[in-house]
Amino acid sequence: MTIQLYCFGESGHSYKAALALQFSGLDWEPIKVDFFNGETRSQAYRANVNEMGEAPVLVDGDVRLTQSGVIQQYITDKTGKLGGDGMDKYEVLRWVLWDNHKLSSFAGITRFLMNFLPEDKQPKETIAFLQGRLKGAYDILNTHLDGRDWLVGDGVTNADLTCCGYLYYPEPFGFDRAEYPNIDAWLTRLSEQPGWKHPYDLMPGTPSDRA
Repeated sequence: MTIQLYCFGESGHSYKAALALQFSGLDWEPIKVDFFNGETRSQAYRANVNEMGEAPVLVDGDVRLTQSGVIQQYITDKTGKLGGDGMDKYEVLRWVLWDNHKLSSFAGITRFLMNFLPEDKQPKETIAFLQGRLKGAYDILNTHLDGRDWLVGDGVTNADLTCCGYLYYPEPFGFDRAEYPNIDAWLTRLSEQPGWKHPYDLMPGTPSDRA
């Protein structure tokens, strides 16, 4: 049975789940969520897809899961891939939790405020504060990657797939790969792996669709 992933191209959290599916080798298909026209806020979506009004959502037969980290763990449990070997699984989980709290949470909202709101409605002080928090996260990630190919162990894990979630997007939100050479090399390395695709190629929906 083909796994369905409710997602949209602009969503970094959806991208994490989509990448995990890609790298796992599972058969899957994207189901476009029309976020920018309010689908996730609709009564139908919350009743039938996700009561939290979010994407991504994975549907595998009778299994329905939300939250990217949960979806990644399900894929690992189903395939035995991407979770880390032995005690490394706890280190992978540590990075998934760190990313969701310290990196993707700030990157997602900063990118949204800077690119998907009219300029006159952008809260400049809030954006500056968030970018400051992000700089601290980038520094931690860049330092950890010094001398390493991957965040945990000797191969790609969910740690890599969660932390990269927003870092391939072209829209400006205060991240310049050139300023973080270890992150830059890691992102390049990851993009060279079989199955990798840019978020706008992997999932339906791009900003140009609304231009």
